[in-house]
Amino acid sequence: MLSCRMLVSMICVGSNVVCVYIYIYLLCVGCCHRHSPLLLSRRHVACRLPRPNSGMRVESYGTGTQVRLPGKSSMEPRIFKFGTPYSEMYASMSATPEDEAFFVHNGVLQLCKRGSSVKLAPQRWQDTPSKAIQTHDVVIAFEERIYDAVVEDLQTREPTEDFKAIHVICLDTKDNPHEAKLQGRVALELCWLLEQTEDLDAEAAELVERFQDEQMTHTQIKVLHQICYL
Repeated sequence: MLSCRMLVSMICVGSNVVCVYIYIYLLCVGCCHRHSPLLLSRRHVACRLPRPNSGMRVESYGTGTQVRLPGKSSMEPRIFKFGTPYSEMYASMSATPEDEAFFVHNGVLQLCKRGSSVKLAPQRWQDTPSKAIQTHDVVIAFEERIYDAVVEDLQTREPTEDFKAIHVICLDTKDNPHEAKLQGRVALELCWLLEQTEDLDAEAAELVERFQDEQMTHTQIKVLHQICYL
């Protein structure tokens, strides 16, 4: 097993509700939705990430204001505060046989169960102390809007004494299972390339540019990269 020097944060986004899971040790996978931070349709990105003993360090965050899960209609989402344990969400949505059947059918209970197996509750990126954020070396978003939100958050925080570089990368992904599965593998490949650099800060920009050129030969992928300091 390779020893991992960096902590990568992935932020995956969908068009309904966002769900975040930790699948490769402590590789940071976060999620957000245009209304909330736990999204169902783009759950595929996190769920499809390969899970070998990669040695990567994984964490997960959301970037919305609250956790919104799809309810029985678009006007009746299930809303939870960040920090609400997945087990409590599960219990709330399986309180009656009718509710349990519905939320099993739409996949939400399975997502909560999977989430509870890797962490206690959803965490919000913007509420995380700078000392903890500073431990991340790379943040990967799967939507440009979320990439912009992470960059803005990092730029508005008070600098720490160490003033450490954090690489924010966007792998813009279409919101469907096929693309999510593909981009999950692409993200893992990129993480390993970044992990193997001798000097991440000096080599990342050129590596990301070369990575995009190589990926464009067989799939249309837009890659953005910005260095922030905290």
